[in-house]
Parts: sequence; structure tokens; C-alpha cells
Amino acid sequence: MQFATAFDAVQGIQDNEWLWCHSMAATPYKLLEALAELAPHRKNLTLMQLHTERSEMLQAPELRGHLRQRAFFVGASTRHAVNSDLADYVPILLSEIPKLFRSKEQHVDTALIHVSPPDAHGFCSLGVSVEATRAAVENARRVIAWVNPSMPRTHGDSAVHISKIDAWFEHDEPMYEHLPPELDDTNRIIGAHVASLINDGDCLQMGIGAIPDATLACLGNHKHLGVHTEMFSDGLLPLIASGVVDNSRKRTHPGRIVTSFAMGSKALYDFVDDNAQVAFLDVEYTNDTAVIRKNKQVMAINSALQIDLSGQVCADSLGTRIYSGVGGQMDFVRGASLSEGGRSVIALPATAAGGTISRITSMLAPGAGVVTTRAHVHHVVTEYGIANLRGRSMRERAKLLIDLAAPQFREQLEKDFVRDWGIRL
Repeated sequence: MQFATAFDAVQGIQDNEWLWCHSMAATPYKLLEALAELAPHRKNLTLMQLHTERSEMLQAPELRGHLRQRAFFVGASTRHAVNSDLADYVPILLSEIPKLFRSKEQHVDTALIHVSPPDAHGFCSLGVSVEATRAAVENARRVIAWVNPSMPRTHGDSAVHISKIDAWFEHDEPMYEHLPPELDDTNRIIGAHVASLINDGDCLQMGIGAIPDATLACLGNHKHLGVHTEMFSDGLLPLIASGVVDNSRKRTHPGRIVTSFAMGSKALYDFVDDNAQVAFLDVEYTNDTAVIRKNKQVMAINSALQIDLSGQVCADSLGTRIYSGVGGQMDFVRGASLSEGGRSVIALPATAAGGTISRITSMLAPGAGVVTTRAHVHHVVTEYGIANLRGRSMRERAKLLIDLAAPQFREQLEKDFVRDWGIRL
């Protein structure tokens, strides 16, 4: 049923419901504004989500006891709430979230989604973000949609028939844009190091941000690269235009870019709009190690907040303070290692806080989340070089990683390792 406003569309939500929110660049923030207005008149609502944009209104103090966010991945709009006990964080592999819904381990009363208008056959599109929302829509008792003519129509698993949508309102507004970051010298050096590990014919997985963009900027002379990733952004567009990325050597979906969501500029959204070259697929599929490993030479490029001298990778928290989430890092690190000729890279600046803190430490901060274990980590890259940790002993790892630390921290790291681990270098 069509309603005039978002507030009218959400009126069917009742006490004690579990809601799912379409996420990433497709965050239906108009529906979230309406939900924030409705929530004081309801009790005990739980809103499940991944990273969301423009959702800060859900942290209002007057919503306590009425609405609580449950984040499977934390971003700027939820970080304060999670670390102030106003919202909950659920650590989980990204590939596992759709399984929660399909197995009924987690029920969904209402799915809030952001879609394109229906086509001549009645199909709307989830547009730039399929992720776990495909599974939520399939299993929700009720689906409420913001129909936005500016939402790109994408190919793959994004189609939702209008008959599946119980309530919707239409409003045309430009898509949220995440503009490419400015690259500094550190990013460029790290990107060049990572690019040196990439071979012609590799199948890439990368995230969003300065290091992935800096890496992609160094690949102009490569050939026959493919892409099978959970997400991509603007940095990939020049390589597609130049033919460097042609997906010709992929075993699964040859000739096509496989992703689950995209976030970037209007140019990116224009590129994916009605583009059969790009398949937006359910994240249970894109991040399945059994699927990832089918492609040869998978190159998984991810980042971290902190790495200890044994190779443990923390990527979701700063000590006990949740910063992001588990995401798909382990899905692709493991999938890449199982791929014929596959490799993985954890790339990060050597320092934080203006050079005053080393990201490479003897031991992880108390409470830090190990996202990639030391048994899985392969290459580690900072601006000071590359370390291959596969098959290395604890002593060997420590030596290699200390060489990747900023020079002013190396002597202390050597002392700390002997003290903490009882192993002399």
C-alpha cells in the first residue's frame, strides 16, 4: 500500500518488534527519521543493521526503552551509541548474517528498505546494497520501503517485486555519496607495496578508503584483473575504463564484477545503474569461502587497527572500544588462502595519532578483538615494507613485524617481545 509520507508508512510497526534496516549507501534514512518519531509511542523495538549513514537521530535520549540499535557492523553514526551502552554490537562474520535470518535463529518482523521504483514488470531494485537485506526481505513478516527514483537499478539478487512490499512512500532524493579520500604520502607508499604483490590475472577483493584507492592507482600496467569482492568504490572505475579489469580469467561469473554493495560518488552509482557487467549478489554467496576459492589467484586486501608481534590482527576494536566490525575480512582471507595461487594482505599505516602510537605492538590492547588469527595471516604491509608471515615461527614473525614498525618504536618492541613472550630475538 502506498502512503503519502514515511511516517504514515511505518505506522504498522508494533511493540516488541525486531526490525532490519537496509544498510550502507542504501540506508533508508527517511524511514529512520519516521521511526525515530514513532518510537516514543512504541516499546522495546530492536533495529538490526550493518553500517548505516545519516542515522544519528536514533541515538536520541528519549528513545531509550523504546528503540535500541543492534549493529552487526559499527560506523560513525553508531560508534558513540555502542560505546555508551545505548546500542549493542554483534561480532559475526558478514557471510553468516543472512544465515541467521534464513535459519530462523533470528526472526525479522519488519524490514526497512530503500529501493528504485518498480519497472514495467513490477520489480523494484535494492540498488547499490544487497548484503544481508536480500535475506531479511525474504524472511520478514512485513516490508516497508522508501521508493526513490534516484536509486540505481542493479543486476543480480537485487530485485524485489512490489507485491512483496506491504507499505511504501515515494520521495526523490540524491543518493548518499562517500567521496574518495585524499591520498597522502603514507597511503601512496603502502599502496605501491601492496600493488607489487598483485599479478596479472589476479581476482581482487578490496574495501573502501585511502589504502585500497592508492593500491588501485598503481595497477594501470596490469592485465586481466578480475573482481570478486563484498564491496567496491570509485578507485576501481579507471581500471575498468582502461580494460585492466576485464574479469576474463575468472572461473565464476567470468566477464562480470561480483559485489554485494557499492558506496562512493555519483559517478560510481551512474556506472552500476542498469549495468549487466556488475552483479550485486547476496553476501552469503559473495563471501562464501567455497565460492571465493573457485577463482584462481584471489588477492584479498584488507586493513587493521592493530597487529601484535605474533601476527594477530585486530580490526574491530580499540581495546574494548568497538570501532567497526568483523565484516568480511576472515571470509576473504580464508577464501584467498584456499584459492589456487591465492594470497591475502593486511595493509595499515605503521602509526596512529600523529605518529605517537605504534599500530604494531608486542601484545594487542586488553579487550582487542582478534578478527584474523595468526594462523591465517599472510602478508602484512606498512609504509616500511612487506612481511610474509606464512609458515614463520613466532621469533621470525616478530623480527619481520618489528621491521615494519616506525623506527622510533623498534627498540622498545624488541624489549617488549622478550618480556611478554619469553622469546629472545
